[in-house]
Amino acid sequence: MSRRRLLRTAVRGVPELLVVLIVYFGASAVIGRAAALFGATGFFEPNPFIAGVSALSLTFGAYATEVLRGAFLAVPPGQAEAAYTLGFSRMGAFRHVLLPQVWRAALPGLGNLFLVLLKDTSLVSVVGLDELMRKSALAVSYTQQPFTFYLAAAFIYLAMTAVSVAGIQTLERRGARGTEGSG
Repeated sequence: MSRRRLLRTAVRGVPELLVVLIVYFGASAVIGRAAALFGATGFFEPNPFIAGVSALSLTFGAYATEVLRGAFLAVPPGQAEAAYTLGFSRMGAFRHVLLPQVWRAALPGLGNLFLVLLKDTSLVSVVGLDELMRKSALAVSYTQQPFTFYLAAAFIYLAMTAVSVAGIQTLERRGARGTEGSG
């Protein structure tokens, strides 16, 4: 909802892999220059875990913000007005009236984003983080059996996704209790 177009489109318009690389190598350059101000020389290699988490958080934070924006816009303005009329404070109206409705509207989109994020963790393998895909690639390089190890990685991702989908569906059912059509 920002008036600045660059803020609205910049992060969501760049591939996640590119964001991971920019954060990883950009952090290296920025910290190296900052260290040079204090007389330190040499190459600084950022922690791949921190760079990966930061990059994916930045990207998926932008997507989640958009999902939440849509959910807030889906709640009729009369809901807040009714809460104020009933004597709720601004925070009370938000917490007891608006937030439950926003949560119901946002949960399916946030659940989908979580599933995408779960699978996109494989992207951080390009900066040397030892995660599932990197371990699979290392096993392939040692054994020359790509089908075996990449298929095993696929099954692990499928299992994690299946468990996550079950959890998300449980949250959606729980969030829908007491609403029309919730059965």
